[in-house]
Parts: sequence; structure tokens; C-alpha cells
Amino acid sequence: MLPSRRGRPARVTAFAALLLVTAAAGALAGCGDTGGLRDAGATAAARSPARLWPGLPPASSPAYDIGEVEHARVEGVAVPGGDIRGADPVAAVRAEIAAHPDDYAGTGARYHETSARMADCGTDDPENTGDAEDTEDTARDGCPVLRPYYRDLTGDGRPEMTLGFRLLPGRLTAVRVYTVEKDRLVRVMSYDDAVSAVELAGRAVVVRSPSEVAGYEYRLQWTWDADQRAMLLTSDEMLRADGGGGDGDGHTGRPSPSASPSSSSSASSPSGDAP
Repeated sequence: MLPSRRGRPARVTAFAALLLVTAAAGALAGCGDTGGLRDAGATAAARSPARLWPGLPPASSPAYDIGEVEHARVEGVAVPGGDIRGADPVAAVRAEIAAHPDDYAGTGARYHETSARMADCGTDDPENTGDAEDTEDTARDGCPVLRPYYRDLTGDGRPEMTLGFRLLPGRLTAVRVYTVEKDRLVRVMSYDDAVSAVELAGRAVVVRSPSEVAGYEYRLQWTWDADQRAMLLTSDEMLRADGGGGDGDGHTGRPSPSASPSSSSSASSPSGDAP
């Protein structure tokens, strides 16, 4: 039997109709939007940085020693099993107070009330990890030590401890970060200021402080530096504050790394953190 020819005219007709529909759709689309590129106006010419005072001799050393690198072993605080969650945060603050009596001891010390209120924190308790969601910001009423937070800030898979405590009788807050090296507690960040907020953003510590300029705040960020084995100040900005600016109450002026003890460790050794 010969193949039927009836299907061919139908297919040709359908194909022609499809072409007409496609062309009509294209025409309608063209009426609504011409498409293509649009002129955005003239592009500003790029300018390379202009160096000022090229004859000025470059500085070879910093003008001020502001303790940019903090890497100090904390004596007398146990780290059971090398797990920083087992280290007592209250003991870490007491160790700092004991190491710097000029700042804390006696009524003439600028933070004497912090030292006095440490009695409200009770005895050192290695089980006080402070990582429960319902834990209060302070361990006990009157205790200046704030709740510790634990997060890996160095990228080694083990948590660091971020700790804060009030510097009384003023309105300053001390922010500290501790890690563990060879089963010993090591302080790797130290900063004191009038603090609006402290955040852990990824592996960075962000501190927001009020500015003297209404509607603005300082935003400082510390990130881990493997070469220095410390949290370094990597960003220092003045930004618009959310919901208005601070009034500068208690702020010490342009933020700078803490004037509290900043010392380099007597030995820089590879991390011995426990898993």
C-alpha cells in the first residue's frame, strides 16, 4: 500500500500557522518594550590615587604603642582536657584583676568597684560554661562578669571564649577573647570602651560604640591572624547608627585598642587545642 498523502498538507498548514503566531508575538513584544541597551549617560573618568607631599619622609615606626597584638597566657586558670568550655570565666577575670592591681585594687584604682563586686560572683566553678540559651547575662546579681559565648574564631574547629565584664564604677565594658594553646588559657583580644553592642559575625568580633557625632557610631571589627596568633583590629569605621546616634556618654573618644594590660606571650607555640 502506498503511503497516504493526506497528512502532508495538514503539517504544512500547521507549520505556517506556527510561524504566523511566532511573528505576531514578536511584533507585540516589540510594541511593549524596544529592548536592547539604553544610554545611561556619561561615565565618570577614573582617577588614580594622588600622592600628597611625596617629599615627606615615610614613618618607620608607630607614634604610639597601643598594644595592637594581644597574646598573653592567663596564669592560674585550668582548662580541663584542653576544652575551653571547662575553663571558669570568673577565674579568668579574677586572674586579670590580680595581675593588674593598679587598675583594680584599692579605692583609688579606676576600676576598684569591679574588684569589690567580684565577691558577688561566688566561688570559681569550672562547670559554669554559660552556654545555655536561658543563661542570664550576669552569673549572679551584682557580679560584673557577663555571660561567655563560645564560637570557633580561628578556623581550627575548636571554640574560643568571648567574655565581657563591666569596668565599674564607670560605664565601660571590657571585651576579651580567649583560646587554648597546649591546654593553657591564652587571651588573644582585649578591648575596653563604652559599648553599644557586641556581635559575633562569622569568625569576627564586632564592637559598636557610641560616637560624639549625633546619629553615628563606631564599628570596630577584630579577626584572627594566624601569623600573630591573635585577633587583630581589621576594620575601624564611623557609620550611621540604626535608630539614631549615641550621645557619647561614657565614651572615651576615638576608639583605640584597650589601655588595659596588653602583653605578648613569652612563647608563641603551635596550638595544642583539644578537639
